[in-house]
Amino acid sequence: MADNYYRPSGFGGFSFLPPIIKNLLIINGTIFLLQIMMQNILFEGVPAENILIRWFALMPLGAGFEVWQLLTYQFLHGGFSHILFNMFALWMFGMEIENEWGSKKFLIYYLLCGIGAGLAHLLLSPILALGLAPTIGASGAIFGVMIAFALMFPDRYIYLYLFIPIKAKYLIVILVALEFFMVDSASSGVAHLAHLGGAVFGFIYIMFDSSIDISLKRYLRKSNTGYNPNPTPKQSWTANFKRKSEPESKVQDAEFYDIKEDFSNITQSDIDKILDKISKAGYQNLSDREKKILFEASKRMNK
Repeated sequence: MADNYYRPSGFGGFSFLPPIIKNLLIINGTIFLLQIMMQNILFEGVPAENILIRWFALMPLGAGFEVWQLLTYQFLHGGFSHILFNMFALWMFGMEIENEWGSKKFLIYYLLCGIGAGLAHLLLSPILALGLAPTIGASGAIFGVMIAFALMFPDRYIYLYLFIPIKAKYLIVILVALEFFMVDSASSGVAHLAHLGGAVFGFIYIMFDSSIDISLKRYLRKSNTGYNPNPTPKQSWTANFKRKSEPESKVQDAEFYDIKEDFSNITQSDIDKILDKISKAGYQNLSDREKKILFEASKRMNK
């Protein structure tokens, strides 16, 4: 397979799923099965699934909203096609992102995109006079994952309908644009604002995270500040000035002395003591006399 093409490897790919993707698939699938079972369980004539939705779906502000719902709504789904698309997209686009970023960072990003999607839906729906209803699904977080894939691997080819190649950056932009144009279609039962919120939050997160290197950031730096492939570090003007108390160097060269003192009585033991002092405190901490002794000793050795 060419490096520039990206094909999910079928169900055989599940054998090497990274841990967060694997656990998210398991958790979402388990909760969806629980939802199905709870449809047939009644509490005072009310399906148990309705109670689950009431407390853990994302309820409108002032109509049952609780803070924890910004997290829990991401793990509930409205039908088989809903969870199938979300989990397939999570596997398809998220696996390589988790491998690139690491599991912890990917999980934080995924959940934050879902929370950002929920906030966008809660805050903007009343302003746009859209219908208020409980919101469920991981779609907002999934759009954040797709944005990350498009930014990290913009020129990867994805096969639409299994045989139409299209670059990731174009496919994701098209999907986000479609969500934008369908925002006012409240009757569709789809929280398009949440999708956009997850995508926008993911984009902002990546652009402000200095540890994530993408071609878009490099392009913007080149456009705004110019680009030099071999930059020469500029020396600070303060480097031209040194504090008076600062030594010129930690290591000083030995100086030559005009020997006038008689060092004929200096023994090897005296020299060893000076050498020990150098090893402990450095040559610069020797007295002038000790330096002269070493200099005289070196002259004798060279004769």
